Amino acid sequence: MSKYRAILIAGPTASGKSQLALDIAEKVDGVIVNADSMQVYEDLQVLTARPSINDLETAPHALYGFVPGDTPYSASKFAQDAEKVIAECVESGRLPILVGGTGLYFRALLEGLSPIPQIPRTLRHHWRSEAQRLPPGQLHAILSGKDPTMAARLHPKDTQRLVRALEVIDATGQSLAEWQRIPGVPVIPPSATVKIVIDMPRDELYQRSDTRFDQMLAAGAIDEVVALSKKKYDPSLPIMRALGVQPLLAHIRGDIGLAAAVEATKTETRHYIKRQLTWLRSNMMSWKWISPQQLESLTDNILPIMH
Repeated sequence: MSKYRAILIAGPTASGKSQLALDIAEKVDGVIVNADSMQVYEDLQVLTARPSINDLETAPHALYGFVPGDTPYSASKFAQDAEKVIAECVESGRLPILVGGTGLYFRALLEGLSPIPQIPRTLRHHWRSEAQRLPPGQLHAILSGKDPTMAARLHPKDTQRLVRALEVIDATGQSLAEWQRIPGVPVIPPSATVKIVIDMPRDELYQRSDTRFDQMLAAGAIDEVVALSKKKYDPSLPIMRALGVQPLLAHIRGDIGLAAAVEATKTETRHYIKRQLTWLRSNMMSWKWISPQQLESLTDNILPIMH
């Protein structure tokens, strides 16, 4: 029996991760498991590039589009859900193929997460609302007064991490730095996985992401955001930060034209890709990096080592 119990495929937006996962799933009787923080939400099928009907018919998929948009979803919740899916795959004799661009989700699988208690929803809402109201520098100043250790670690403009540190210190009375010292428990041992990163030149990724957004518009992305806007979700919710949501909302309100919304989304996506590449190179250099030229033969190369 193979020692490998899962294939992990990471990579930046528009790098072809999902297609590679499908190609492998067809050959190894695999189940494709989402590891992307936006594809979990049910409200955005088109704009988050969730699997198509044809994809779903090609191979079974799990953890896609199952979370209501008004429900924040965390890496710790993902780890719990992924653990259940992986166990089901083992029981049924199928191979889980985890695919996505959210680095923290893969870290949760392979390293585990510190056991930070769940943050009360009212407190989480408070600090996300404060982040909408206050400039990042002021949030950083507040954190300096409450938790100087974390304030010293975080960039004064990193709003998302500042909010996280503030809600943890308020909810637990303990610095996030203290919680992070407590080791987590891996969902699956790294030695039991094949770990792949798709390595594609940045310019090619930019071109592919531009083309993909044009296709999203043709597939109904604007109608999808109109439907999202009618739900009047709290602007601080993660789903409202999905790529393209804010520019298209501005267009729907009549604040900007469609061309400006398209350009803003493409620029936003390029910045996101750049951040993803930086994270991948900082945290996943030990993985197997695969170039586009190697993708065609990759499935044939993987099959022998899985058995």
